[in-house]
Amino acid sequence: MKRNVTPWLFAAPGLVLLTTFLVLPFLLASGLSFTDQRLVSNDALGTSFVGLRNYERLFDDESFWAALGNNFFFVLVVAPVQSALALLLALLVNAKLAGTRFFRTVYFMPVATTMSVVAVIWSLLYSPDAGVVNRIVGVLSLGAIGPQDWLRDPQLVMPAVMALSIWQGVGFQMLVFLAGLQSIPVDLYEAARLDGATARQQFLHVTLPMLKNTTIFVLVTTTIYAFQLFTQVQIIANSGASAPVDSFRTMVMLMVHEGFRNGKIGYASAISVVFFVIVLLISMLQRFLMREERAVQ
Repeated sequence: MKRNVTPWLFAAPGLVLLTTFLVLPFLLASGLSFTDQRLVSNDALGTSFVGLRNYERLFDDESFWAALGNNFFFVLVVAPVQSALALLLALLVNAKLAGTRFFRTVYFMPVATTMSVVAVIWSLLYSPDAGVVNRIVGVLSLGAIGPQDWLRDPQLVMPAVMALSIWQGVGFQMLVFLAGLQSIPVDLYEAARLDGATARQQFLHVTLPMLKNTTIFVLVTTTIYAFQLFTQVQIIANSGASAPVDSFRTMVMLMVHEGFRNGKIGYASAISVVFFVIVLLISMLQRFLMREERAVQ
């Protein structure tokens, strides 16, 4: 009996936190999504059950589709680029060279910096007049590309957010890849060298296969984090960016706008439920891929 109770006692704090901050809020949001609940209650109007009206409105809302498209565009670019860059950095800092510990710290520093601070700094870097980014682009293009208004051009504002996010988050994925690299048995590389494998062949036939689970984990977690994109776009929006809001607004940003600015808690809850389902499907995909990998091994 004691053996059966002990695991639950250790799991109890985590289960309480998950129930309090995940399960209960989701159930509450699910219930509110079928009502016309407002942020500021009105005794005269009250709260009414509206059925699927919020969801019907949601799928007819152009702002919702624009926000969802921005999220998917962000994910499709950031997830592979950030993961590939993280793997490259992990390979560099895993090499037996002088100063690798210093560079590990440097590459991880943006992760330890608050996103709000990072977004404000990058807003200044993107300044069309004296911004460092425009100066670098001008030097690299030998003056062929003039100053760009990164935060006001609807074609450039999302790529600007992507660059910011990749720079800020790549250090975390680098550490994950680094842990994966250091768990690969050295004997495999020695056997490959004895067989005459080049460095490129060792990477393709030893490193990448052994990092398959790590790569899946990094890609899925990066995708989930990318769907939660909010802080940087919200700060950029508040910093004076005049690009059409639908060109960079995300689902979380739309949810906050509808719930707290427009006061439509019921409609915002419907958005949150759809968002939760998307993240849940991605998590289930990760579990399926990891299970398939274990079955092969």
